[in-house]
Amino acid sequence: MAKVLLIGEPMALLMANTVGPLEEVDSFTRKLAGAEVNVCIGLTRLGHEATYVTRLGRDPFGIYAKTTLENEGIRTDFITFDDLFKTGLMLKGKVLAGDPPTAYYRKGSAASKMTPEQMDQIDLTDFDLVHLTGILPALSLACRAATQRLMARAKKAGITVSFDPNLRPTLWEGHEVMTETLNDLAKLADIVLPGIEEGLALMGSSDPVEIADFYQNLGAKQVVVKVGPEGAYARDGAQSMMIPGFKVKTVVDTVGAGDGFATGVISGLIEGLSLNEAVLRGNAIGSIQVQHPSDNEGLPTRRELDHYMS
Repeated sequence: MAKVLLIGEPMALLMANTVGPLEEVDSFTRKLAGAEVNVCIGLTRLGHEATYVTRLGRDPFGIYAKTTLENEGIRTDFITFDDLFKTGLMLKGKVLAGDPPTAYYRKGSAASKMTPEQMDQIDLTDFDLVHLTGILPALSLACRAATQRLMARAKKAGITVSFDPNLRPTLWEGHEVMTETLNDLAKLADIVLPGIEEGLALMGSSDPVEIADFYQNLGAKQVVVKVGPEGAYARDGAQSMMIPGFKVKTVVDTVGAGDGFATGVISGLIEGLSLNEAVLRGNAIGSIQVQHPSDNEGLPTRRELDHYMS
């Protein structure tokens, strides 16, 4: 069992129960969303210990978020509550095919008020890996500084750092700021997990080989580029390879697929699997996740994953 630290913003997710525009939906089912939340849940279901860092509003959604994380076996030692600012909220539509419509209510959320000083209070001694995405630094300047501080501390301590750019362009002040910030953060990571569309946005190419070259030149030891249903292209100092994806008959919802992929890759690597084996696991979990409507409902246990991959 490895110990992984993750930081981000959990949001209450209201999933539409009927197909149609969000403004016409009358009933929703409540779940928990957030890229880092999904990876946390995925890691704990595979038997690892995940600790989540965030700030929640002292409101019903915030209490629900903390309780849900704890019920999944996730450690919440570094979760704090805010009496003034609220927990973020996300709406997601129901569709028969394709990507569902979404709406976010997270500007000025409690999570956006996290600071670099809070990162200094975290004891990193026992952690094997720190995982972050490009979402948190988009929330506020304070979160941007907090992300950089945590990554720098982990790197200095010799802890493996994994980074998924996970672009949310609408959260940023502009494309140039987003690009510069995320590429600077990638310099602090050992493992970088971009997709081909993220590569195009961040370094000007959707060619997985060129994307891997770019991030290796920034200092990443391992780069794994998501290429959609075709699989993923992986590169480390010794080898490059294209690992095919798993065929899926029916795609129910693509939200959370990248987080499932990240779960598979980083869990595999911290367990000592080869890069090829770790990416194959990532492809498997990503393909499982697109067959489920919730952002994290389909994330498998160890037994379920072994059965699926066999």
